[in-house]
Amino acid sequence: MARTVGPSTYFDPATIGSLESATADLVRRRIDALGPAYRLFYERPLQIVRGAGVHLYDVEGEEYLDVYNNVASLGHSHPRVTAAVAEQAALLNTHTRYLHPAIVRYAEELLETFPADLGHVMFTCTGSEAGDLALRIAKAHTGGTGVVVTRNAYHGVTTEIAAISPSLGGLGSLPPWVRWVPAPDAFRVDHVAAGFDSLGEWFAAQVQDQIDDLAAHGVRFAAFVADSIFASDGVLPDPAGFLAPVRDVVARAGGVYLADEVQPGFGRTGDAMWGFQRHGTHDAPFVPDLVTIGKPMGNGMPIAATIVRPDVVEAFGRDMRYFNTFGGNAVSVAAAQAVLDVVREEHLQDNAATVGAAIQSMARELATRHPSIADVRGAGLFIGIEFTVPGTDKEPDEELTLVVVNGLRRRHVLIGTAGIDNNILKVRPPMVFSLHDAERFVSELDSTLTELEA
Repeated sequence: MARTVGPSTYFDPATIGSLESATADLVRRRIDALGPAYRLFYERPLQIVRGAGVHLYDVEGEEYLDVYNNVASLGHSHPRVTAAVAEQAALLNTHTRYLHPAIVRYAEELLETFPADLGHVMFTCTGSEAGDLALRIAKAHTGGTGVVVTRNAYHGVTTEIAAISPSLGGLGSLPPWVRWVPAPDAFRVDHVAAGFDSLGEWFAAQVQDQIDDLAAHGVRFAAFVADSIFASDGVLPDPAGFLAPVRDVVARAGGVYLADEVQPGFGRTGDAMWGFQRHGTHDAPFVPDLVTIGKPMGNGMPIAATIVRPDVVEAFGRDMRYFNTFGGNAVSVAAAQAVLDVVREEHLQDNAATVGAAIQSMARELATRHPSIADVRGAGLFIGIEFTVPGTDKEPDEELTLVVVNGLRRRHVLIGTAGIDNNILKVRPPMVFSLHDAERFVSELDSTLTELEA
């Protein structure tokens, strides 16, 4: 039987009979109403009814520590965001074809956080829409259609973006105009043995090979697309700077570099506002041609955007028109403005750096006592903890990872997995996560592993 694509931490509908009757009934009704494509987390699904800060609460009032949700980047139900949404919703909510100073103000302040070469922002409702728009712009600018992505990339769910997201449907789902490259995994890739001086050079060579293969099949190259933290590929932040050679390869081939910042953006990586900035230097900044942002942008409200160099959008703007009924609506922009203000005023980027470093340090100490933890890596509050089978040559331990995820859920800690083998804990909590929260998470992880090893 073919291997299931996607995280193995999903609920198995075949086990409905083991659930408490009210939960089982709700799961059955959900399946009947929503169909077979939807998924639930955990071997015993949760009915969440309330959120506050870094905590979620189930229907019985039980509290859970959220170590997974980057959507509520400021924490669940942040008062500044909820107040901004309520105030604007009571006043006006309309589209961008009318003048609205709050929308212009937000666009200006958002662009100030990017390199000066990225001069325009185009609003959408979701990261998927932002990616779709970015690809349309890239193809109009280059005249090409070919796209290169990583092995287990996820960029969204529209037809065009799902087509460049092998984590959704596997490599067999990729159309002829898409090529994939192996992930730039410093834990597993021996670039020296492969004949390269650095991981960046090795990765750039993989991209070049696929650009050449597109050309050999008569497909003109348009774009390289990468999530700057490689979240679905396993959380791959190191070493900072390894993407610079890829940017050069893409430019020489006449394509554009599209940085997907939906997950690593808004200061989450700690040392930069945007994940791609970690790959540049003061003297040689890393500047993509297009950037997509979403999810945490509105702390749960539907708003996203494509950020683009003016010269790259010129052909698209001349020959096409862009309008999105709900993209950049006044209520969502009010939420986004509140998010941006809070990120700056509460120094959440600094908090991500401090608390993220503490989690990595504590997790590495755990690794000295739990040999199944093979690697700990991350940037700010985006961390991967990889499990392998002890005594093997880095054999992924998906089974253990699944047990750990559900063990943590029983201890009221919520987390997910990453990587093609689903053997990496994806530590991605709200950015208001504190040192106390970090200690609780690592303590519960320690207890879960200790119980399993007993």
